[in-house]
Amino acid sequence: MFSEITYQSTDGLSLYARDYAPASGPGRLPVICIHGLTRNSSDFDEVAPWIAGQGRRVLAVDVRGRGNSAYDPDPSHYNPMVYAGDVIKLAHDLGIQRAVFIGTSMGGLITMTLALRRRSLIAAAVLNDIGPAISLRGLERIATYVGKDHAPCSWDEAVDYTRSINACAFPSNTDADWLKWAQRGFVETGPGQLAMRYDPNIAVPIKAGKIKPSSMIARYAFRRLARSRPTLLIRGELSDLIEPEQVAMMRAAAPGMSFAEVAGVGHAPMLMETEAQAALRAFLARVD
Repeated sequence: MFSEITYQSTDGLSLYARDYAPASGPGRLPVICIHGLTRNSSDFDEVAPWIAGQGRRVLAVDVRGRGNSAYDPDPSHYNPMVYAGDVIKLAHDLGIQRAVFIGTSMGGLITMTLALRRRSLIAAAVLNDIGPAISLRGLERIATYVGKDHAPCSWDEAVDYTRSINACAFPSNTDADWLKWAQRGFVETGPGQLAMRYDPNIAVPIKAGKIKPSSMIARYAFRRLARSRPTLLIRGELSDLIEPEQVAMMRAAAPGMSFAEVAGVGHAPMLMETEAQAALRAFLARVD
């Protein structure tokens, strides 16, 4: 369903992406999907082929320190400016001059950072449950688990752990959903041994206080993006990271931004929900 790409960052790390070929039809701009803080490209397992079926090449990246991408020996490099540079390098290597970006959580922060570093690369952007200002409540919740090197002894334990940190946002998930999520977040390293699919050191900048609920540069990056490029904000109705206050601020700062809310889920929608699909289909139809 996808081919695998391995490429090198400018500082020599081996990085990974999945490449979904477009369905036949007129050529359209590709889509680059960027996952959240502790996640990886497998979060786009369903939505990437769905978009490719609409005639677009889709690239889903593993940000450095996650999934099949190498871990960085210098944790200070785990920041959106470096991540954005990695995306720019991927686009350069593949000869992509413009793309539609879909950024979930941290992926949206990376997309906004791209608006500072290489706005010409962005044809349009989808910010999935993220913005230039985030709720302290959600940030504190994420800080309770990120970077803690959890090593389950079985898939049942991995499922229980995955459920424990996400059930508040996805109260309707089934047992099958939680198993799928656990399999995306952990990998078998030996008999009765599982490991997280991310470097615990991604938490170092957070613990050092370098990730803040908002900043002037984040607000500037958002305005630079959403006032000059078609932008869609998708929010989970139960989200504790982007709450109505932040949504109102974003819509006031960028009146032309499209907005959709996904009922019954929190941070962050998986983008296959009915409301998300309808919003994505309409938004992508506007972009060549």
